[in-house]
Amino acid sequence: MGLITEDLIRRNAEHNDCVIFSLEELSLHQQEIERLEHIDKWCRDLKILYLQNNLIGKIENVSKLKKLEYLNLALNNIERIENLEGCEWLTKLDLTVNFIGELSSVKTLKHNIHLKELFLMGNPCADFDGYRQFVVVTLQQLKWLDGKEIERSERIQALQDYPAVEQQIREQEKAYCLRRAKEKEEALRELEEEDEDKKKSCPGFDGRWYTDTQAACPSSIENKDHLQVPETQEEEHITKKSDESEDDMAFWNKPSLFTPESRLETLRHMEKQRKAQEKSSGNKKKVKPPRTLVTEDGKVLNVNEAKLDFSLKDDEKHNQIILDLAVYRYMDTSLIDVDVQPTYVRVMVKGKPFQLALSAEVQPDKSSAKRSQTTGHLLICMPKVGEMITGGQRIPTSVKSSLDSGREQTSHRKKQIERLEVDPSKHSCPDVTTIVQEKKHKPKRIDSQAQVVPGMEDPDFDDNPEVPPLI
Repeated sequence: MGLITEDLIRRNAEHNDCVIFSLEELSLHQQEIERLEHIDKWCRDLKILYLQNNLIGKIENVSKLKKLEYLNLALNNIERIENLEGCEWLTKLDLTVNFIGELSSVKTLKHNIHLKELFLMGNPCADFDGYRQFVVVTLQQLKWLDGKEIERSERIQALQDYPAVEQQIREQEKAYCLRRAKEKEEALRELEEEDEDKKKSCPGFDGRWYTDTQAACPSSIENKDHLQVPETQEEEHITKKSDESEDDMAFWNKPSLFTPESRLETLRHMEKQRKAQEKSSGNKKKVKPPRTLVTEDGKVLNVNEAKLDFSLKDDEKHNQIILDLAVYRYMDTSLIDVDVQPTYVRVMVKGKPFQLALSAEVQPDKSSAKRSQTTGHLLICMPKVGEMITGGQRIPTSVKSSLDSGREQTSHRKKQIERLEVDPSKHSCPDVTTIVQEKKHKPKRIDSQAQVVPGMEDPDFDDNPEVPPLI
């Protein structure tokens, strides 16, 4: 029996990050669900709900889904339309291939004023004479019935013929209910007969049938001169298997009506077969030994049992190793376990190990793991330690790499110290009166004159003060 559990809903809510209280669309088709429950308490914001191809026998526990717009209950065991008055925004209802014989139960949908589409094909009521006219008149808000648009002329004609159609529908409903009651009684009687046959077919205390009392006693068998050779276990297994196959063929060849009881009986038979097959395969299945990840001498092996694509990058600029693992896009993050060690990294994906030995020693406490929300990839950043292991000696990489730069910085500092003025009196209290004098320069014109007149040193040169100077 399939049950609606919180785990089932979360597994079908990955598109909403497995959050169920804000879920707007939920698909629970082909889950062998027999009862509709818990959804109205856990998923109040649902707008679309798929429940087709299950074994639901009654519409219930959905009246609190006020925002529900589309409900698909096709291929179930529903016999009556009910408990949908609370779905105020219901626009589309699909009840294809069910067992609805009470056509008058569509009157409960009058309160769903937003209902525009209804599917009832494949139900017993769809074979009633006047079925479409009755539904068209009863549900004035409908625009489409069984995928066919309801025209205005069709509704007017149905209103005119409604009194006669209603009486006709009531008579057909009554006949169907009587026939359905007989089917239920017959199904119940067959179930009781099968239970009695099972009790009668139970073997003896040691699993074998005995024809007489002497054969039933082991001591009498020993006293017999002619001992019967017991069947081996293999022969018993073959006999049992042949009996099961005969029963299976008899079940599938037995004619039966298409009723909710026959669907349930088929499900029980298939479930019984599946359990027997799992039991037989479980006995034959050998226990797989655990995969070796680290050898006895401590060597770490590279393992990719999950068969995931990956890329390993050595980022020298940031002194770290980056692992990009292509994890399945829609897989839940809770199924991933990351373990970073100084010499290797291990990722468990749904119980399957992915392990890589690293070329350099990393710092596990400073490593980080992030997952992309668009691609689902897992990005693991592992910073390297500040020293390299070479030949039993540890050479600090940070000291070695920064030795030359340290020397340059030291010489640069010395040059800067030589250029500094250590006398604070020169700058701590500047002299305001000398500001103009410090910035005063001799005109270039005077300097050029002094350079242009080299003839003043000549003894024959006579300087006349009345003559203006040359420019």
